Amino acid sequence: MDDIKLELIDAARKVRDNAYAPYSGFKVGAAIVAEDGSVYVGCNVENASYGLTTCAERNAIASLVAGGYKIPVSIAIAAKDGVFCPPCGACRQVLMEFNPELEIILESQGNGFKLFKLNEILPLSFSTKDIS
Repeated sequence: MDDIKLELIDAARKVRDNAYAPYSGFKVGAAIVAEDGSVYVGCNVENASYGLTTCAERNAIASLVAGGYKIPVSIAIAAKDGVFCPPCGACRQVLMEFNPELEIILESQGNGFKLFKLNEILPLSFSTKDIS
């Protein structure tokens, strides 16, 4: 695994500790890298009104956009040790808006890594860009 992937995984693990998850107890961290190598992070933030909860992946992409970037290259996602945590459907759709070829790195300490391309795990995504 190359250095940027390891850096992303480490950043996702670290930010996971900042997650606000008083209802589920399931903390998730995400680290996403822009084309120039800038890394942005996000963690899940739960809310008593469950529908207002935001996932780590959506917070990370919002951070990337707030940093002035629009094309993410890779995202690493870290949940509790021993658990692979792929993005939920809403996060997949949000990420698809920015890069269908986005590399997704799932880590699980003790269980290794899994790599996917976003368009592999969200085929036939919704888009208005194809409408004429």
